[in-house]
Amino acid sequence: MSGGGDAAHARLMDGVYRSQRHIYDATRKYYLLGRDRLIRELKPAPGHAVLEVGCGTGRNMILAARRYPQARFYGFDISEMMLETAQRKIDKAGLSDRITLAQGDASDFSMAGLFGVEKAERVFCSYTLSMIPPWRAAIEQSLAALTPGGELHVVDFGQQERLPAAARALLGRWLALFHVTARPDLRDALEQAADAAGRELAFTPLYRGYTWLGAIR
Repeated sequence: MSGGGDAAHARLMDGVYRSQRHIYDATRKYYLLGRDRLIRELKPAPGHAVLEVGCGTGRNMILAARRYPQARFYGFDISEMMLETAQRKIDKAGLSDRITLAQGDASDFSMAGLFGVEKAERVFCSYTLSMIPPWRAAIEQSLAALTPGGELHVVDFGQQERLPAAARALLGRWLALFHVTARPDLRDALEQAADAAGRELAFTPLYRGYTWLGAIR
């Protein structure tokens, strides 16, 4: 998933995904782990607005919209290429009346500006922060998009802290090919953001630290 930066970053992401977007979902299912658990934990109430930051191909929103048929879904991405693919998939799924897309920068956005909706009850970032250079700003913006009782859910690469060193090194080299950088201080950043907002963080390492799952409530 991609979602942040300036015009240069948008061009970079379009270049990366110009061809990759056509096989993205088929290939990423093997190593973007924890996405479905995040979707299960969203649990929006009927009528709630759900925002995905860096929506990529729309895969997550389609699954979430089917799971929560009475919620409204919004997603944005910085890559026009990904948004084209996402819209086709959403149209094919028959969900264009419940999922709205826009182009936006995760480090500087507003729901009102993108969608005409003031706030969302749920915001989620799925393997997005590891692709956004100003990723801390993306966390701040995501929290700012929440209603007072809303929740921010994050899933991304961990530090593989319980995996062999060789496996960690191999994964790092592989991710670098796609301009992905796992954030070693992701947990600290989420804790600081939660404290500043007067909220609480639930943080769960999965698959021996391969994936980190966080929720600010």
